[in-house]
Amino acid sequence: MPDHPRIEELKRRVEKDPASIAFAALAEEYRRAGNCDEAIRLCRSGLAQHPGYLSAHVTLGRALLDTGQLEDAQDELEQVVRLAPDNLAAVRALAEIRRRRDEGGAPAQYAELDPILAELERWLNAIVADRQARRSGQPKPADH
Repeated sequence: MPDHPRIEELKRRVEKDPASIAFAALAEEYRRAGNCDEAIRLCRSGLAQHPGYLSAHVTLGRALLDTGQLEDAQDELEQVVRLAPDNLAAVRALAEIRRRRDEGGAPAQYAELDPILAELERWLNAIVADRQARRSGQPKPADH
């Protein structure tokens, strides 16, 4: 698999400073590029030095999910949600695990995020409507 420029840049940063937290960004780029085994290896190695780095736990959980290691992925992601219940990436990945297991959507304990997600949806819809109105030269739609 040919490396991407962002991967090369991050590899250089990690090689220059192996104790840096840049390992998590590199692991995420590997995961996005489909090299989940390398992402998992990097996360596990980096988390040995930075065990509290939640972003790395999320990346590890998502890479494990991508490789079908649902139990391990769930363990990682639940650890994140215990410490940061509003971590949407972890919540979404947990919902994906439940979907793959035919257990439905996000677990009930994440229901409190529904109002937050609904507000974000309203906010994004307002932005889209405003941009469309500006493009068409029409006045901005009234807020609800």
